[in-house]
Amino acid sequence: MLVVAGVLSGLTACAGAQAPDQRPAVVQVEKDNKDPAAPVTPPAAAAAPLPAAAAEPAPATTVAELQQLIQSRQVTELRTTYNGSYGASLLFKSEDLTYYAALFQQKNFWRVVKTSSESQAESTYRAFSQRSAELASTDLQRIKLQAEYAYNERLLAKRNAELNTLQADAALRKDQETQVAARQAQARQETQALNEQQQDVRQQLRELQRQIKALQAQQADVGQPATHARRKTSSGR
Repeated sequence: MLVVAGVLSGLTACAGAQAPDQRPAVVQVEKDNKDPAAPVTPPAAAAAPLPAAAAEPAPATTVAELQQLIQSRQVTELRTTYNGSYGASLLFKSEDLTYYAALFQQKNFWRVVKTSSESQAESTYRAFSQRSAELASTDLQRIKLQAEYAYNERLLAKRNAELNTLQADAALRKDQETQVAARQAQARQETQALNEQQQDVRQQLRELQRQIKALQAQQADVGQPATHARRKTSSGR
């Protein structure tokens, strides 16, 4: 009661210290005509807001427990199987002989089973390993198809390069054959022209040789009568 009285006194003092324009408006209550002397009932005070409820802590999970144990190095990894981005692990906490079988994807725990039975831990681990293989089958197929696609792309580029090389070789060979054919045709023309020139030269040579022989024969005939006449004169004497 003393505390309540103190609080009310403080509220009253605060209300008296407010400026006139900041005071709350007075609520008028109509009086009963039969009893004009009845006191005016003040308005009920507003209820105080309830305190906000405290946030509940996040529930503990076996996954969080295992992650904490791994961070504090309180568990030993016994087995681990990887299948693509999926995998399964079997871990052992030697302090209380507890096993943890975990299924994970990209090294993030998905499911964790905690047990103190070794046989149950082994069977759960095998089940998780099989499950990881089933889950990873699509990823493994995608990885293989991507590798085959990349290989085929490289092979296609290699074959295109080979085709371009062969086409360039064929074009070069054709160009060379065209040039060789042109040179051969030119050589044949030059050879024919040389043959014709050679025949003409030979004809001229034969004609000159004939003329030379004719002149030589004429010269021989001119000198032969004078010698015969001298011989006749000598014999007459």
